[in-house]
Amino acid sequence: MNIDIEQLKETLKIDEGVVYEIYNDHLGYATFGIGHLVLEGEPEHGLPVGTPVSEDRVNECFEKDVELVIEDCKKLHDAWDGYPQEVKQIVANMMFNMGLTRLSKFNRHNAALQCGDWKEAAVEGRDSRWYKQVTNRAERLMSRLEEVWGIIIAMNHKNTKVGIGAMRSKGILDIMIGLRHYLKWI
Repeated sequence: MNIDIEQLKETLKIDEGVVYEIYNDHLGYATFGIGHLVLEGEPEHGLPVGTPVSEDRVNECFEKDVELVIEDCKKLHDAWDGYPQEVKQIVANMMFNMGLTRLSKFNRHNAALQCGDWKEAAVEGRDSRWYKQVTNRAERLMSRLEEVWGIIIAMNHKNTKVGIGAMRSKGILDIMIGLRHYLKWI
């Protein structure tokens, strides 16, 4: 199952914002769009802060950035293709925020993800400098990981004989998570 790019985009718009001009990020790097770092060789490189950037260009850069993020997620997580959609959304969001170099240093967090222990992955995600730097975003993501864990536990408590592997392959877990999010809004 592939990741829902539109859902990821909407979440990243909230977490990163969308800016249709060049600005300096919190580290002083030229950025625009949905957290796109201006790279050498790009048409925006060297242009002054405040230079407008079209919506088409913002979308083009976002699509390229997401392709790289997903490639990096697959590099870091051998089990990526078997992750529930919600877990993919969370990991991709973290990868977008930190990049492969930084996220690959989350050894215990990544190990817990590989084992399907979403609750422990959330605990380990909170035990990081990243969590202290972007607390609101990080807490939203770690809470979502715990929700995935909660759904699995709830299914097991109802004497359901469906294991996590079966739930992943049949998409049951994704359906339940989607339903849970939907019910919060009605």
